[in-house]
Amino acid sequence: MAVSQYFNHGLENSNEQTLIENLVEETIKIYGHDVYYLPRTLVKEDSLYGEDYLSDFSQAYVIEMYIKNSDGFEGEGRFLGRFGLEIRDQLTFTVSQRKFSLFSDLNNLTYARPAEGDLVFFPLSKQIFEIRFVDAFSVFYQIGNLPVYDLTCEL
Repeated sequence: MAVSQYFNHGLENSNEQTLIENLVEETIKIYGHDVYYLPRTLVKEDSLYGEDYLSDFSQAYVIEMYIKNSDGFEGEGRFLGRFGLEIRDQLTFTVSQRKFSLFSDLNNLTYARPAEGDLVFFPLSKQIFEIRFVDAFSVFYQIGNLPVYDLTCEL
């Protein structure tokens, strides 16, 4: 049996996609938190390894994000490693793609999506998290697009 002809799960659902995007933004406004987003400015990039060991975080911008981990931190937690005590607490923030795009335009950022290496300051716990991975493409989504970014951050 074929799927219903009245529901199109492809890219032609612009009205439904806009509705879902509006609902997601409203949900983030209701259940989310205001956090400070600190974009990284590369100061002295190593061209061989592609990393910057002297980054600059001179700007901080307020944006609302939803915390996906409801039970606490994820990740490997605290453990005694080779070089002493290591803390690898992770937190997953969710931010609207449309809201972040507007946010980056207003604040003259050079990119329209969150970048790995940027920082997120969470005022509720007074902790700074580094963005380790930005999940922009989930495997399964129902309406033909994904209106959010999931930011996997490490303490």
